[in-house]
Amino acid sequence: MQAVDVTPRVWDRILSVRSGRACACCGRFSAGERAALDLYGPVARRDLGPVTVAQIGQSLDGRIATASGDARDVSGPDGLAHLHRLRALVDGVVIGVGTALHDHPRLTVRLCSGHDPARIVIDPRGRLFDDAPMLASTGTRRVVVQGVDRPRPQGVEVLRLPLRDGRLDPAQILDGLRAIDLGSLLIEGGGTTIAGFLEPGLLDRLQVSIAPLIIGAGPQGLTSRTPIDRLKDALRPDTRVFGLGSDIVFDCGIGDLASRGTQPVHVKQPLTQVVATG
Repeated sequence: MQAVDVTPRVWDRILSVRSGRACACCGRFSAGERAALDLYGPVARRDLGPVTVAQIGQSLDGRIATASGDARDVSGPDGLAHLHRLRALVDGVVIGVGTALHDHPRLTVRLCSGHDPARIVIDPRGRLFDDAPMLASTGTRRVVVQGVDRPRPQGVEVLRLPLRDGRLDPAQILDGLRAIDLGSLLIEGGGTTIAGFLEPGLLDRLQVSIAPLIIGAGPQGLTSRTPIDRLKDALRPDTRVFGLGSDIVFDCGIGDLASRGTQPVHVKQPLTQVVATG
């Protein structure tokens, strides 16, 4: 396990990597700073094209909240800082409407330096209230991906996609977001939304942040819609382990998931309708 030390100077280097002004390999850094470059470099880099990374924080027993739905303190302080660093390194943060309605997240960068990413919600049937915190006008882009004809407040972009059995297709969501210049994306939650991108092979990286607590009951982190019957068929990603102080991060490279026969389908014809309301 690599112990990560995110000093101000190494974080400045990582932000420079994100802006294309530096590399993640050169320079004299301590072992902990080098571990930070190893952890965040693949997300920060833009020279290899857009990256789709998911991050989920959970307890030792794999829970993301209590049975009553309290998820506020699942991640420790270093795990929360890690999440904010990931936000600062991507173009947009994606959550499902269930997470938006239950947790009321702001999706801003507050625990490190860096710019706020675009805030994106997957809302197939247009359930999210217009006064949700993530839709507040703060100078950054706000995007609602929906399958219904529902107007949104001024300045909120609507990405309209076709519904299939009441759901939006994750591959079409990625294509639509990249068509409006949102390249590198963080799929932040919840677990069902992350699994929706994981199963068809649409994630490049999955980061599982584990905090040292046992909840005992409550929702699990990741639940597949198509569970396997035999362990030999389980996904075994190339995994690196990083120590963040209060939390441990398993950084999983899964870009070759499509080789298991689940090739993602990318549309050839534009299926999106983008509307800047107001």
